[in-house]
Amino acid sequence: MSQAKNIKANTPEDSKNTTPLEAVASTTKHVAAIDLGSNSFHMVVAKVIGQELQLVSRHKQRVRLGSGLDDQSNLSNATIERGLECLAMFAERLQGFEIENVRIAATHTLRQANNAHIFIQRAREVLPFPIEVIPGEEEARLIYLGVAHTQPESDSKLVIDIGGGSTELIIGQGFEAKLVNSKQMGCVSFTQRYFSNGKLSRKNFSKAIIAAQQRLEPLAAKYKKKGWDAALGSSGTIKAIKEALVGMGYEDAIITEKRLGHLIDVLCENDSIEEIKLKGLAEERQPVFAGGVAILTAIFMALSVKEMHFSDGALREGLLYEMEDRFQRSDIRMRTTENLATKHSVDFDHATRVKEQASEFLHQLCDELCIKKKSQLFELLEWSALLHEVGLSISFSGFHKHSAYLLEHTNMPGFNSEQQMVMSILARFQRKALKLQDMPELNLFKGKHLISLIRILRLSIILNGQRNDSPRLKTRIEVIEKDHWKICGADGDWLEENKLLAADLLAEQELWSNAEWQLSFDDNQKA
Repeated sequence: MSQAKNIKANTPEDSKNTTPLEAVASTTKHVAAIDLGSNSFHMVVAKVIGQELQLVSRHKQRVRLGSGLDDQSNLSNATIERGLECLAMFAERLQGFEIENVRIAATHTLRQANNAHIFIQRAREVLPFPIEVIPGEEEARLIYLGVAHTQPESDSKLVIDIGGGSTELIIGQGFEAKLVNSKQMGCVSFTQRYFSNGKLSRKNFSKAIIAAQQRLEPLAAKYKKKGWDAALGSSGTIKAIKEALVGMGYEDAIITEKRLGHLIDVLCENDSIEEIKLKGLAEERQPVFAGGVAILTAIFMALSVKEMHFSDGALREGLLYEMEDRFQRSDIRMRTTENLATKHSVDFDHATRVKEQASEFLHQLCDELCIKKKSQLFELLEWSALLHEVGLSISFSGFHKHSAYLLEHTNMPGFNSEQQMVMSILARFQRKALKLQDMPELNLFKGKHLISLIRILRLSIILNGQRNDSPRLKTRIEVIEKDHWKICGADGDWLEENKLLAADLLAEQELWSNAEWQLSFDDNQKA
C-alpha cells in the first residue's frame, strides 16, 4: 500500500528525551476495515505511523451472502450463520481494538435484505463493533478513494468495481470522486439470472451483456463526455478476469474488449460452469465468474473503454483512509452538509443559531442522558440543525416532511444509510405532532438517545424562532425525570419579555403532553 497523501503528521510535541523508536511507537496505532460484500467478507488491518498507513494483514472469507437471499429478499438462516462464523473469526484478530479504530461497511445484499437488522443485531454479539449499511453512491465514493490512495496519480480516473450484487462506476480526479453511480447488477445476481441452469453459451452471454448495457444506457453518454485518462478495475471480479487473461497468455495483464471476447469464447468451449478449467481462476470464483465477465464486457462496450488495469485498492482501503480526521473524513461530511444547504437555499445564519443552541443543550445534558462527549450524536445533531429546513425549497406546507425525505434519499458523500436516517428522523419530528410510532428501528443508535435529540432540536428551533440578530437567550435545560424536561432562563421574567416565544412554548408544551412527555418552564406556566 502506498503512502497516504495530504495527511498531517502527528508527532510528539517534545521528542528531546525519546529515542527514535519510542517516538514512532508513540504515534503508532492499528486500524481495521471490514467490507461485508455480497460474495465475500474482507478485512484489512493497517498500522498508522505518522504520515504513513502501512498494511499489516488481509483476511478474506467467501460467505456467499448474495446467493442466500430468497424470493422475499430475506437472508436464509444458513446464510446468516455463515456470515456470523466469518465475523467470529475476524473478531479474534480484532481483540483489543478500540471501537473508533474499526469500521465495518455492509454493501448491496444487506441494503436489499428485509431481515438485515436481524443479521446486524446477531453480528454485534460476536463482533462488538458497529456495522454501517452504506448507500450505493457512498460505496462508490469509498471505492474510488481506496483506488486513488493506492495508485500512481493521473489527471483523471475511471474506476469500475463489480461486486456480487452491484457494480460501481466512478470518474474522479486526485482523491475526489466527481461522477458516481451504483447499478444493481453483480456477478452473483447476473450468474443466477442469466446462467441459472449452469449452462455456458454465447446465447446466455449475449442476454447478460445486453441486459447490462440497458442498465448502463442512461449514464453512458455522461461518462463518455466527461472522459478519463486511466481506467482501473478493483475487487475480486476484475482481479479474477485479469488473472484468467494472464493464464491465457496475456502476460501484461491489460484488460481489453477484444481479450474479453476471447475469454468468452474460451468459456463457451465448456458446456457448464462446473466444467470451467482456466489457469489462474480460483476455484471459489468459478461459480460467479460468467456473470462478472458479461458485466465487464458490457461496460467496455457501453463506455467505449479501450483498456483497463487492475488496482489492489478498493472499498476497504477507502474505509481505512477515511477513519481518521487527518484522512479528511470529517471534512467530506461538513462539505456535503454545506453543499446541500447551499443547493436548497437554507437560511444559514438561522440554521447556525439553531445548531449552536442545540449543541449547547446537548453538552449540558450529555452526562444525564448517558451520551459520551465523543459520540457522533453531537455531529449528527449539528448537521441536522444546519439542514432541518432544506425542505422549504419544495414547499412551506409540510416542509419538515420534505426535509426528512431529502435527507434520507439524497446522495450525501461521507454519510452511511443510518446516519442519514437519523438526520431524516430529526427533520421529520422537528415540529408539529410527535407521531413517534412512525420512528424506524435503528442498529447503530439507541432509541432513547434519538428521542433526546428530537427534544433538543425542537426546543432549539423554538428558542430561535424569531430569526433576528439579537443575542441568543441564555437558557438551560434540566431533566426533572426521564420524560419531564424543564427550560430555565437566566432572568426570572424572560418569558414576560418574549411573549411570542412564550406562546410557542405553550403550544409545544401541549404537543409534548400528547406524546406523554412533560415540558415545564421556570415560571410554571401551564397549557
